[in-house]
Amino acid sequence: MPDGRYWLQTLGCPKNQVDSEKLAGLLHADGYAPAPSPAEADLVVVNTCAFIDAARQESVDTVLALADTRAAGARLVVTGCMAERYGEELAEALPEVDLVAGFGRSLVPGPRTPYPPTAPPDVAPTAAAPAAAPVSLRPRRHRRAPAAAAAASAASSSFDLLSLPRPPSAAPWAYVKVAEGCDRRCGFCAIPSFRGAQRSRAPRDVLIEVEQLVADPTMPVREVVLVAQDLASYGRDRSGGGRGRPRPVPLVSLTEHVRRLVPRTRLLYLYPSGLTGELIEAVLATGVPYFDLSLQHVSRPLLARMRRWGDGERFLERIAHIRRLAPDATFRSSFILGYPGETEEDHDALLAFLDEAQLDWAGFFPFSREQGTFAAGLGDQVPEGLAMERLRECAELQDGITARRRDAMVGRVHRVLVDSPGQARTVHEAPEIDGIVRVPRTLSVGALVDVAVTASFGTDLVGEPVAAA
Repeated sequence: MPDGRYWLQTLGCPKNQVDSEKLAGLLHADGYAPAPSPAEADLVVVNTCAFIDAARQESVDTVLALADTRAAGARLVVTGCMAERYGEELAEALPEVDLVAGFGRSLVPGPRTPYPPTAPPDVAPTAAAPAAAPVSLRPRRHRRAPAAAAAASAASSSFDLLSLPRPPSAAPWAYVKVAEGCDRRCGFCAIPSFRGAQRSRAPRDVLIEVEQLVADPTMPVREVVLVAQDLASYGRDRSGGGRGRPRPVPLVSLTEHVRRLVPRTRLLYLYPSGLTGELIEAVLATGVPYFDLSLQHVSRPLLARMRRWGDGERFLERIAHIRRLAPDATFRSSFILGYPGETEEDHDALLAFLDEAQLDWAGFFPFSREQGTFAAGLGDQVPEGLAMERLRECAELQDGITARRRDAMVGRVHRVLVDSPGQARTVHEAPEIDGIVRVPRTLSVGALVDVAVTASFGTDLVGEPVAAA
C-alpha cells in the first residue's frame, strides 16, 4: 500500500475510540501518517455508531459532510457498527463512499441510489459477502466448503482489532478494551446481533498493552480506563466454576493486576448484578472509587420487560453499602425514558430514585425502536413527545443534584491528573464523559497535582495548586 495521509473520525462510545486507535496503528504500519485535516487526507475513515437512531443520524451526517470536504481523489471508507449492521444497504445508499467495511466483511460500492441524509436506514442486518476487509472485530467463521473458504481467506486480509498493537496515547489516560461483544439480550439493544457473543482478551494481553502505555516515553499513561460492553462479565467466557465451586470473577484479578501498573485504574459499564462485594472491594482498592452502573430504569416490571435484572430498592441498597465503605464514592448511570409499557407510576418511581440516590452523574436517553430487538415488537409504545417530556423532567432533577454535589467539593483539596493545558480531573470525573477541573495552563500535562478547589460552575470546578509543605 503506498504511503499517504489519513483522517480517522470516531463516533460513539469509548469502545469505538479503542477500535479507532487500533486501526490507526494498522494504518501507521501500512505507511500512512495522520493528516492535519480531512481536506488534506488521501484516506478518510469514519468509524460509525449504530446504537440508537440519533447515533445513526449523526454517523450519516458526518459521512456526507466529509464527502463534501475531502480532497479530490481521496478515498472515503465507512466502518464500525453502522457499516456492520447495514452492510449492503448502506453501501447502496451512499454513492459518495468508496468502501463500506464491516467487522471482517466489506463491500465496494458500484452505481448507487442517493442516500437521504435525514432518514437513516431502519432495516434488518444483511449478510455481506466476504471481501478485502481492513477491519475485523471478531474471528472470521467460514461456513462454505473448505476450498472456497481457503480461497476467500487468501483473497482477503482479516485483522482482529482486539489483538492488534496500538499507537502511543495522545493523552495521559487511555481506554483499554478487554472484551468484545455481549452475551446479554437486553430488550432494547441490537449490539449483540452485530458485535457477537462476548469474547474476552487473555489477561496477559491486556497487561502487556497496559505496560506499553505506561512505559511510553513521549506520553506515559497515568490512568487506564477498562471498558467492555459488559465489563463485569469479563473473562467468564474463558473460565468458569466447576460443580460445587464458586464461579470466579476474572475482572477482580485483572483490576488488581492493572492497578499495580498505573496510578489510576477506572472501570466503565458495570452491569448491576455483576457488582459483587469482591468487585466493590477491588474498585475501592484502586483509589478510584468511581462506579459506572448500567441501570437503565428502576421499575421492576419495566426492567423485566427490558429483560434486565434488578429494581430501585436493590440499586439503592448497593449504593448505600458502597457509600458506607467509601463516603466519597462517585456514581454514574444512564436511563431510558419511554420504553414500551412505561407508565406514569414507573416514571414517578424513577424520579423518586434519582432524588434518593443522589447520583453524581447520569445520562438520559429516549427509547429507540431498534429493528430486530425484542422491544421493537412490543405493544404499548410510548409517544415520542411524552418520552421527551419525561426525559426533560429527569434531566432537570439530575442537573440540580449534580450541581450540588460539585459545589460540595469546593474548599477541599483533591489530587488531579492534568489531561491537557488548563484541564484536569480528580478521581470523580471520567475522561470525556464528566466535568473537568480548570487549572493553570502552566501545569505539565500528565502531572498528578494536589489542588484546592476554589469554585464550581455547573459540572466544572476550578482548582489552584497547593504549595508543597
